[in-house]
Amino acid sequence: MSKQRNKVVSLPVIESNAAGIDVGATEIFVAVPADRDPEPIRCFPAFTVDLERLADWLQQCRIRTVAMESTGVYWIPLFQILEKRKIDVRLVNAHHVKNVPGRKTDVSDCQWIQHLHSVGLLRGSFRPDDEICAIRSLWRHRDNLIQLATLHLQHMQKALDQMNLQIHHVISDLDGTTGLAIMDAILAGERDPLKLAQLRHPRIRASEETIMKSLVGDYREEHLFTLRQSLKAYRYYQELIQEVDAQVKQMMQRLPSKVAEGEEPPQGSKRRARKTPWRNEPPQLREDLYRTFGVDLTEIPGVNSLTAQMLLTEIGPNLDRFPTAAAFCSWLRLCPDPKISGGQVLSSRTRPTKNRAALALRVATQALHRSDCFLGDYFRRMKARMGTPKAMTATAHKLARIIFHMITTQQPYDATVFQKQEERRKHQKSARLHAQARELGFQLIPINVVP
Repeated sequence: MSKQRNKVVSLPVIESNAAGIDVGATEIFVAVPADRDPEPIRCFPAFTVDLERLADWLQQCRIRTVAMESTGVYWIPLFQILEKRKIDVRLVNAHHVKNVPGRKTDVSDCQWIQHLHSVGLLRGSFRPDDEICAIRSLWRHRDNLIQLATLHLQHMQKALDQMNLQIHHVISDLDGTTGLAIMDAILAGERDPLKLAQLRHPRIRASEETIMKSLVGDYREEHLFTLRQSLKAYRYYQELIQEVDAQVKQMMQRLPSKVAEGEEPPQGSKRRARKTPWRNEPPQLREDLYRTFGVDLTEIPGVNSLTAQMLLTEIGPNLDRFPTAAAFCSWLRLCPDPKISGGQVLSSRTRPTKNRAALALRVATQALHRSDCFLGDYFRRMKARMGTPKAMTATAHKLARIIFHMITTQQPYDATVFQKQEERRKHQKSARLHAQARELGFQLIPINVVP
């Protein structure tokens, strides 16, 4: 009986010029194929000079493509340097490069990444162009500034509560025209409730008598000091936000335009057009988005200018990297992720994600709760059937498909596409009502409504 020899079966090497990088805050470990250098694994500090030396070493080893984990923001400097050297850099998900159980070190991690990349088992994550990444960085910084400004607004409300001034419970916005005018007068030394109430804006719903009652309190020196500093800090952050808006507008003007010069977005078919911008909305944002996208995404029910701006900063004006709408929704993680074993569905939940574009679409679905359009009716039906969280995901999935179709085909939003679906839905509701009436022994008679 012949002896059978154990044969080691290995995957074929698809990319022989591949390297793997394990990125850290202070040290970066790099692994290249063993035949490229006597020392195929090296460690480099995270200084810029050492990163340039790392790129030189990769070029000496004839490396054409590199894979690295998306670890915090530590990968960005190295990514940009390698990209300038014309090296194909693939930013991979950390969940896709998990090593087999055993001892975990930085050396073994970079070797494992290099092995997976050489046999073609890693896919690069989506990253917009440099122009969009620059706008995205400023827009995320803007979100942080808004959160800091809101924090100081809460400090102002706390100071008013400690003085038992209920003005922020009477008016809707303490940082509005009336609220800021009253606080400025209080800090200037005015204590007469009548004179303070006369600063009320005509559009405020609360009466002057109610505002007078809310401004009677204990004006203590320490709380006034806190109110003054909080108001000063709030206005300072508002100035910073305006500077960011101006810088973002300049960068958006450099993006290629998809419409004729001077062309404005169509008026649209929405019943109630907003005369005032949304809170924290930069000026003329809708016009800039229309010029960049080529279509007006705000015509979609539930989508406003801030939602469209979030999509631009996270994805870009083009969706060419997504071959189909299904691939786009899968990247957003708005579609089910079925897990089947033995012919049985174990789970079909959507994968968890922190994608800001997906979060913006989920927030947009909340505006459809009372909408009388097809999407509003769809959201309410899904909410009654599956609950609010799943209904938001399902409706956001529809919004993503509509946005993908509008951007890729450059066609405006057409609500008549849903007319057939609305008519079919009405027919189903009518048939269900008639069936329920017959079960209870009743007969429904239609009423002809005379216009």
